[in-house]
Amino acid sequence: MSTGRELSIIIPSYNEQDNIQRTFQTIDEILTQNHIPYEIIFVDDGSKDLTFTRIQELSLQSGQVKGISFSRNFGKEAAIFAGLESAGGACCLIMDCDLQHPPQLIPEMYHLWQEGYEVVEGIKASRGKENLLHTFSANTFYSLISRATGIDMSRASDFKLLDRKAMDALLIMPERAPFFRALSSWVGFKTTILPFEVQERDIGVSKWSVWSLTKYAVQNITSFSGAPMQLVSLLGFIMFFASVILGIQSLYRYFTGTALEGFTTVILLQLIIGSVLMISLGIIGHYISRIYDEIKARPRYIISKRCG
Repeated sequence: MSTGRELSIIIPSYNEQDNIQRTFQTIDEILTQNHIPYEIIFVDDGSKDLTFTRIQELSLQSGQVKGISFSRNFGKEAAIFAGLESAGGACCLIMDCDLQHPPQLIPEMYHLWQEGYEVVEGIKASRGKENLLHTFSANTFYSLISRATGIDMSRASDFKLLDRKAMDALLIMPERAPFFRALSSWVGFKTTILPFEVQERDIGVSKWSVWSLTKYAVQNITSFSGAPMQLVSLLGFIMFFASVILGIQSLYRYFTGTALEGFTTVILLQLIIGSVLMISLGIIGHYISRIYDEIKARPRYIISKRCG
C-alpha cells in the first residue's frame, strides 16, 4: 500500500557485498539533504557471496532498509518485480547497486514526479567506458529489440521512476518472463525523459558477459515480440524467389542445350534450404518453449529470506 509521498527505491543485487553499505550511504545522504521520505529495498538475486548478510546488517542499523533474498539466481527482471511487489511508496525508483546509475539525479526525478509525470525514464547520454566487443554487442541488441518492439530502446535503461499507477499496471501482467525495460515504456502514462551519464564502477566487475547479453537479448526479444516468427516467413519468401530465378535459369539452359552436368547447384540449394529450415525450426521451437514455460505458470521467483 502507498504511504503518502514516500519513495521506494528498488536495488537488484547480485554478488554486490562490497557495494551494499556504500550504495545505501550515498543514497541516504542525498535524499536526507533533500528531505525526501524513502525506503530502500535490496533484492538479493541468489548471490554466492555475503550480499544478503550485508543487507541484514544494514536493516538492523536503519529502519528504512528492507531486504529480500531469492532461493537461487532468477535474474534481474525477477528481482525488479519482487521489489515492485514489496514497495510501499507512492512511487518507486529502480537503479543498479553499483552506482552506475547516478543517485544525484534521484531528487530531480522525484520532483518531476511531483509535477505530475507518472513515468520518468533515465536514458543514457553515453554508455561510459566499455570494451569494443561489449559495445558492439549492446548496440546490436538494442537495434534488434527496437525494431522488434517498435519502441526506441537505443538509450533505454532500467533507471526509471514509476508512479503507483504504472507500478500496478506492470504487476497485473501475468507473463512469467517480463521485459521490464520495454514494458515500463509500453504501459504508457505521462512520461518524461532525463539523460544521464553512465558512471564508472568503482568496486567489483560487471556481471554481464557477451554470452549473458546474448541470452538476455534472445529471451527478451521473444518474450516481448513475435517479430522473429515473421522472420521465418521472410526467409521463406526469399527462398521462393531465389528458387523461381534458379528454376527459370535451369529451364532456359535445358531447352537451349547448354545445361551443365554436376551437382554444384543442387548441393548449394540443399545447403541453403536446409539452413533456412533449421533456423526456422529453431525459432519456432524457442517460441514453443516460451509457451510451455507460460503454461506451467511457475512463479517468477522464490523468496527464501526477508529482513527489515
